[in-house]
Amino acid sequence: MPMRLALGVSYNGQPYLGWQSQPSGQTVQDQLEKALAKFCAQPVTTHCAGRTDTGVHGLMQVVHIDTDLVRETASWVRGTNRYLPTDIAVQWAQVVPDRFHCRASAVARRYVYVLLESPVRPALESGRVGWSFRPLDESAMRQAADHLLGEHDFSSFRASACQALSPVKTLHRIDIHRRGPYWRFEFEGNAFLHHMIRNIMGCLVYIGQGMQPPEWMLQVLDAKDRDAAAPTFSPNGLYFAGPVYDPHWGLPSSTPAFEWLP
Repeated sequence: MPMRLALGVSYNGQPYLGWQSQPSGQTVQDQLEKALAKFCAQPVTTHCAGRTDTGVHGLMQVVHIDTDLVRETASWVRGTNRYLPTDIAVQWAQVVPDRFHCRASAVARRYVYVLLESPVRPALESGRVGWSFRPLDESAMRQAADHLLGEHDFSSFRASACQALSPVKTLHRIDIHRRGPYWRFEFEGNAFLHHMIRNIMGCLVYIGQGMQPPEWMLQVLDAKDRDAAAPTFSPNGLYFAGPVYDPHWGLPSSTPAFEWLP
């Protein structure tokens, strides 16, 4: 009888055309399914908790598969990683009930954006951090972020290609921290629109650089018009930190990959 297996996967999104499978095969899903097929000696279809775009990284993407293969969970981790590129790794594996679905069972989702504030562009961190060459005002950005908390129509932060049925989403939390020249923005919400975080980041950086006052964020939100917001910010510093599940599923809430970020 098939069992359902959940996997926690981390990846550097730089070389890949996002999560979702494409004919080119150059996506994270394609690489993971190819590795699983080799380990299982049969085709494997994965389902993910949240798709990521080209260049966006995964700290804890959660996927599930249905399989007849019986192995220790540690074997699933080591065996799959044997066939994966070095910039993708399964971090954990756990058998879950058939009623679990990595996307539908999530009660919230989390993203992290890491930004370097420096007069000089990133070098060693290229592709892994966003960049602001102007100083940023933390207080102004916090005031602006507060306008976004709660349930709103986020049409002003929605990509034209977004396929979500509704632009109304709920942001539970936006945290902003600084460590030396690095800024870390953490977002948690029930769901996110296509490019929503990158469009919010564009506005936060505008405000942090003094190009707009904090109250401008509310004007952008109320406009419900993408043209009212700042340009879409770079994908380089964006990380999918993973879904949030009810504790009764007993799944990890993070992976070691989460801890290396500033």
